[in-house]
This record gives sequence, C-alpha cells and structure tokens, in this order.
Amino acid sequence: MSNQEIRNLNEKLDRLLNLIERAVPGEIPELNLDAADAFVWQVENSDLMPVEQVNRIDISLLKGIERVCGILMENTRRFANGNVANNVLLWGARGMGKSSLVKAAHAAINQDLQTNDHSPLKLIEIHREDIHSLPLLLNQLRKVDKRIILFCDDLSFDNDDTSYKSLKAALDGGIEGRPDNVIFYATSNRRHLLPRDMIENERSTAINPAEAVEEKVSLSDRFGLWLGFHKCSQDEYLEMVFGYARYYQLDVPDDKLRAKALEWATTRGSRSGRVAWQFIQDIAGELNKPLLK
Repeated sequence: MSNQEIRNLNEKLDRLLNLIERAVPGEIPELNLDAADAFVWQVENSDLMPVEQVNRIDISLLKGIERVCGILMENTRRFANGNVANNVLLWGARGMGKSSLVKAAHAAINQDLQTNDHSPLKLIEIHREDIHSLPLLLNQLRKVDKRIILFCDDLSFDNDDTSYKSLKAALDGGIEGRPDNVIFYATSNRRHLLPRDMIENERSTAINPAEAVEEKVSLSDRFGLWLGFHKCSQDEYLEMVFGYARYYQLDVPDDKLRAKALEWATTRGSRSGRVAWQFIQDIAGELNKPLLK
C-alpha cells in the first residue's frame, strides 16, 4: 500500500470516528448545585452554568402587583419548606414584573431560609428553545438533594411547534411525573400559551375537533396557579417611579419627578414597571449617579 493510500485510509477512519462520536451521546455530567444559587441550563453539554450575580431588583420595589406577589411568595415558601406547592404560570401585560417577581421571590425566600439556617432554594432557568430537553433535565434533578425552581421566561409556542408535548409530560403527565424537589414557574404574555390560529387549525383538521382543542388548551391546566398581570394605572406607575427614586436616593423634587415621569410615559405610549425602570435609569444617568444594588 502506498503512502498516499495510507493517508486516504486514515482520513476516512478519522471521519468515521467523528461520525460515531456525534451519534453516540457522551457521558452526562453529574449536576453540581453547590456552585451558586442560580443557574442556566445548557442543553449543548447537559450541564448547568452558575450565575453569580442574578439580574434582579428588591421585591419591595415591585408595586401594583401586591396581590399576585403575596400568592407567589406563599407558594414558594411552602415549597422551600418541603411542603406541597403548585406549578405557576405568570401571564399578562408586558413589562409588569412577571420575571422580576420570580427572581425577587427567590431571593426573598432564600434570605428567610438563611436566617433559619435552612438549605437555599435553587433557581434554574431553561430557555424557551430548550423545552424539548426538559425530560433529560428533570431526570438529572431527580437525583439532587435540593429544592429547585425551574424557570422559563416568555414561554409560548408557535405553529408547527410540538415541544409543548414535552412540557406537558414533564409537568405531571409522564410515567415518572415531576420530581418532588422541583417546581416549574413560567411567564408568558398569553394565558393559554398557544396561538389561537394553532388551536383553530387543530379544530378544523382533527377527527374529533373538541378533543383536539382540549389537547391544546389543557397545557395551561398543568399550572395549578395562574397569576394575571394587568396594565397599571397612572397612580400605580407613579408609585413605582417614586419607589425607585427613594430606594436609589435620587435627589429630584417630587413635582419635577412626577412631571418628567408622566412625560416619559406619554412618549413611550404606555405605563408599566419596565417603563418606570427605564425612566429611572434615564434620571440616574442625568444625575451621574450609579444605580447600586
């Protein structure tokens, strides 16, 4: 065999080995939840990325949502204490603090647990596009001696997207069910998670239209708690602005702050917690003052 033929054969063997390595999954690493209190699920390597500094605000700054805040805190506290609790869907108006509340509640509960020398509650974020990997993640978390909030922000499903079936099975419909040490919190702008035309399409093409629609709508039923977030009033918006200003010690006269906040909301065409926060960032920049956490 010539040298050229040997080189060609080696190249073919290398390509074959690469194909085999891709086809055969590698060993799934054991999850380490002691590295931090918050993580992001990385489906590429079936591992968790620790988040040292979570992007969140103090729960006292969340105004206009006191009722749903109380419900979520109570549900989370029960779960952290080892009791039965519900999966939660936080749905409704954009910018009204859905994801902020989940992260703030996690921090507040952990502060209480630390005071009582209890093990901290873990928060794991799974991205919407990785929902199909939920069964794999839950199987790993089942082996961990920790209480875990599994969090998906801005959850929704488009036409031709079948990954919602993985979510249904993972929440409580699978043969093993959801692990006792895991609870699922999700935020969405839609109450039923699936677009209306997707449901209508199922109705028109199914042998039994009623059962097809039930299959789609029942996804939201896997969440025991539905917490609705609605557009805020002007008074609630101003309460948010003044709350931020006091918390971050922004030295602006009340009448001037009020006038500028209303003007800011008018130019944005909406009032919400997000708009109030963006306004505060603008004022802080104008005053050359950092917003220290």
